[in-house]
Amino acid sequence: QVQLVESGGGSVQAGGSLRLSCAASGDTYCTSGISWYRQVPGKEREFVSAIDIDSDGSTNYAHSVKGRFTISQDNAKNTVDLQMNSLKPEDTAMYYCKTRYCNYWGQGTQVTVSS
Repeated sequence: QVQLVESGGGSVQAGGSLRLSCAASGDTYCTSGISWYRQVPGKEREFVSAIDIDSDGSTNYAHSVKGRFTISQDNAKNTVDLQMNSLKPEDTAMYYCKTRYCNYWGQGTQVTVSS
């Protein structure tokens, strides 16, 4: 069993920053990698970023967020964080974390960026 809990969403003006956290627990293999996705109503869920935790810490980013978002592992909090800078209105979405190698999802956290 795997549990994923997101936190840190909220409302911010364009150009601002938010930091999302994903607390993962459960199966070691499933939680060895964490991905972030986002979804706008009426559209498909889209990949944002991913990190391999227990290997080389390699990361991946969607082109739309590269250079603005940073994914990292916080060992003290035992979370995977998504630092989002230079936010744009088009970043507005529900953000979900997911186990990278298994199909477990968190409940999501809303991010709203106003112009």
